[in-house]
Amino acid sequence: MSPKGAVMICGHGSRDERAVSQFNAMVETMKQTHLADYDVESGFLEFAHPILRDGFEKLKAMGHKKIYALPGMLFAAGHVKNDLPSEVNNFAHENPDIEVLFGRDLAIDPKLLMAAKERIEEALVDADDSIERKDTLLMVVGRGTNDPDANSNVYKVARMLQEGMGFGRTEISYSGVAHPRVNAGLREAMKLGYKRVVVFPYFLFAGILIDRIYTHTDEVAAEFGDVEFIKAGYLKDHPMVLESFAERLAEIDTGDNNMNCQLCKYREQIIGYEGDVGTPQVGHHHHVMGIGTDGHSHDHGHHHHHGHGHHHHGHSHGHSHDHGHSHAHDRDDAKKPTGS
Repeated sequence: MSPKGAVMICGHGSRDERAVSQFNAMVETMKQTHLADYDVESGFLEFAHPILRDGFEKLKAMGHKKIYALPGMLFAAGHVKNDLPSEVNNFAHENPDIEVLFGRDLAIDPKLLMAAKERIEEALVDADDSIERKDTLLMVVGRGTNDPDANSNVYKVARMLQEGMGFGRTEISYSGVAHPRVNAGLREAMKLGYKRVVVFPYFLFAGILIDRIYTHTDEVAAEFGDVEFIKAGYLKDHPMVLESFAERLAEIDTGDNNMNCQLCKYREQIIGYEGDVGTPQVGHHHHVMGIGTDGHSHDHGHHHHHGHGHHHHGHSHGHSHDHGHSHAHDRDDAKKPTGS
């Protein structure tokens, strides 16, 4: 058995090799810096390999009896609330002697806000000095999901950047699923009369969606030649992003690994999503698991489904089967659960 601890970094995955490469590069950097005292493996939920199961199996083969699983995702939408826990639960169900502790999403974090600030400032280095911040609109672009809690976090990020950086106004848009989309959001923003627009994708890695954001920006910029459009870079492997990952790991041991259950549409009746309360916690990505960057399927046949107990986020997954969507975390229901 390895004397080190074990960390599994769970990535989203992409058909775009740039996204996969950047994720893998970040993991390698983490191995050398913040996670040097751990055996570290990684895998992807969809569209790329290795799949999550491969990483867990490698750590198991090393003899680890406790594995920390960290979601490599910014916000807690369906992947963090459903798909990743489902994969973790399946592995834990088949390996009851292994304790799997699941961290939370990166979320809204002072370190990530600092990383965002620096990416925006990098983009402004060569901008027209005659245009002041108060005459500049910041457009923060989120991924877009069918989870209102995750979507609303983009607004908070935007507002904090506006107040912290002195922009005249901040608007938000999404690359998909949610509205407004980037092109519609930018055209609407043009009515406000700002001289400059900075488009900032609040994303971790490159990919098709980043390309789409920049393409829509160019299209709208061509329609409004008197406005300066600046495309800022995404977060990528900024040092503060790596610090945030390390912080999420530390939170598991300290018990500070909390998510916002009060606004989770699976636990509470959120307006417009009342029918989602109690939805079973199952993965929805087996058909795209391991497919993408190499063209080969890596379906390992582990298709088990468990109830939507949401008993994760810093709690053991070793004995978790067929619980309702109570978020009870395998503990007395009188106790307030700490995860979404």
